[in-house]
Amino acid sequence: MKRFIKYTCVALVLSIVWAIVFINGLLNGWWHNPITKDKDTESFIAAVQQTTKKEFAGNFALAIMKDGVVEKEVFFSHDKPVDRNTIFQVSSLSKFITAVGVMKLVELGKIDLDTPVNQYLKRWQLPPSEFNNDLVTVRRLLSHTAGLTDGLGYNGFENKNSIQTLEASLTKAKDADKSSSGEVRVGIAPNTAWKYSGGGFTLLQLLVEERSGQSFNEFMTSNVFKPLNMQSSTYIVNDSLHSRLCGFYNADKTTAPQHYYTSLAATSLFTTLSDLETFFQIFLIGKNGEPIGRQQIKPETLKLLREGHWSEMGEAIYGLGTMLYLDIENGEDIFGHDGKSSNPAINTAIRINPVTGDGIIVLETGNPDLATRIASDWVFLKTGKVDTLLFSMLVGKSMKIALIGLVVILLVLIGVARWRKKRKLPKIIQ
Repeated sequence: MKRFIKYTCVALVLSIVWAIVFINGLLNGWWHNPITKDKDTESFIAAVQQTTKKEFAGNFALAIMKDGVVEKEVFFSHDKPVDRNTIFQVSSLSKFITAVGVMKLVELGKIDLDTPVNQYLKRWQLPPSEFNNDLVTVRRLLSHTAGLTDGLGYNGFENKNSIQTLEASLTKAKDADKSSSGEVRVGIAPNTAWKYSGGGFTLLQLLVEERSGQSFNEFMTSNVFKPLNMQSSTYIVNDSLHSRLCGFYNADKTTAPQHYYTSLAATSLFTTLSDLETFFQIFLIGKNGEPIGRQQIKPETLKLLREGHWSEMGEAIYGLGTMLYLDIENGEDIFGHDGKSSNPAINTAIRINPVTGDGIIVLETGNPDLATRIASDWVFLKTGKVDTLLFSMLVGKSMKIALIGLVVILLVLIGVARWRKKRKLPKIIQ
């Protein structure tokens, strides 16, 4: 029995050591095979082009940013040609741009970040819950810490006439994922956990409309897109822009229809690579001396967007409408947002390094995760570290390695025990 206890203790200690090594390996990319091991832009672009040929992407546009300006652009399509002015629907990357619009409403004095959101709303109110709804604030909605448990995930509607009103969608979204209730309500105590909520941004959409007196798209156009010269960006595509809209694809390479959304703020932004390059640059001082925010958004507002508002395992993961991918230096993080839809397949990503002015923008249709993988590989090659989304992808892919390590530990200990028993050698484990 004593021998068994000793071997069990040794197995436990070795397993803990292996777990530490494994997690350290995940964080440093030991188990990751990037699309290229070369760090220069030309090699990276060549690897991207090879990857897009090997994997299906119905439409693809990429920009590499260097010192705040465009260094390289790449385009690919299976249908009509794609260029920097082709319009893509960007799924949840919409939240990043929406957050800037919400913060503009703060700058205009129409709302306060820490006032209970129900105080601003007349058309719809958060339903009663066992928790204090007054703790649901704009800040917490932007940072996904408001306690909402909707899990949305909007699929949209193939028929434009099926679109719900904002109020009806907030009560029960008809285009919710099957795994989601579709109901926007407080299900956990606010500010006690990070819970990604598409419904929270639909609630912010209603807030913008109520406090501005404009439709959401009108407010974003007049207060964000036009002032920042984002001429092809909109949450609702009109006839004048429709000819530049790229086609949609499913993951099985078949063509897909355009989907329409009530949840504009959360998932329905239509924009171009060119406009997102302009959006990227508002976070930086331009080479021509243009200030941060281009005198349209206050620099302190843009800084607040990327300040950590929730942390996991000691690492900040989310700001106000921004994903925080990797801490770098001077208290800054590589930040941005990704967008993903499975019906139709859309994947988009933007990464911004506010210290160097470098970054990457990827827009694509027809592949569920290609843009995220490419953007995360760019971060990995630039920093030698794994960003938040790449880490989550590697955890699933690397579990086989973790299990193999544990099995090896077990087999070695069993082998040592049998060898000692057979040979009756002196004790080697004290």
